[in-house]
Amino acid sequence: MTGQVLRQTRGSVLTLTLDNPGSRNAITLEMSTQLCAALREAALDSAVRVVVLTGSGGAFCAGGDVKAMAAGRDAGRSVEQRASQLRDRAESVRLLHEMGKPTVAVIPGAVAGAGLGLALACDFRFARSDVKLTTAFARVGLAGDFGVNWLLTRMLGIARARELMMFAPLLTADQAYAMGLLTRVFSADEFEAKTEALVAELAAGPTIAYGHIKQITSLASACALAPSLDAEALHQANCMVTEDHAGAARAFAEKRPPVFNGR
Repeated sequence: MTGQVLRQTRGSVLTLTLDNPGSRNAITLEMSTQLCAALREAALDSAVRVVVLTGSGGAFCAGGDVKAMAAGRDAGRSVEQRASQLRDRAESVRLLHEMGKPTVAVIPGAVAGAGLGLALACDFRFARSDVKLTTAFARVGLAGDFGVNWLLTRMLGIARARELMMFAPLLTADQAYAMGLLTRVFSADEFEAKTEALVAELAAGPTIAYGHIKQITSLASACALAPSLDAEALHQANCMVTEDHAGAARAFAEKRPPVFNGR
């Protein structure tokens, strides 16, 4: 088997590592299956409070397995069969974007194509300052999958999304950060320590509230103010009956740091 998804749990943080270093972690069919399975389990596991997605060998993910495509991997499949398989593989993007706990892309190197979709689907993207990013699809005659079109349009607007998809420029980390595609950019020397500290901060935070925040902000991006206010009221009320809120309110009154247990 070429490529795999490695799992590592440290405390309440699950790290999923795309491991296909010979192809800069290009996603094989087997890797897609493994990633979706791992994300489904993580979404339901209350012991997991943060999911980190990263890549091995100094890269994040170069996208789909173009070499396998060129070798005729999908020969004999109809358009409908190909579309069904692509949709199944893209379920990882939905899970990263929608699961009720923070998801973090830790980006040590190259990001392209479907890899960009996976990174953008995460709530946060922490990258090294020497990282390069590109949509890549148009350069091999493709329109894009793994949610890239939807995510870029939501984040940047339709005009800039079309520009990045059609011209497929190679963006530096600073350029991507200026556009809002990256959350934080760190030098090589501080990358590991800084990302670990931010992930640990999320893992120690109010994960129930984080899940509600994800739902509210997703709704807010697609609806008018009034329904957003309705949703805020409901989600806020759900948070107010948690142990996390009660304990944090007492901690605030007593002028001490809160401790969140995810209950």
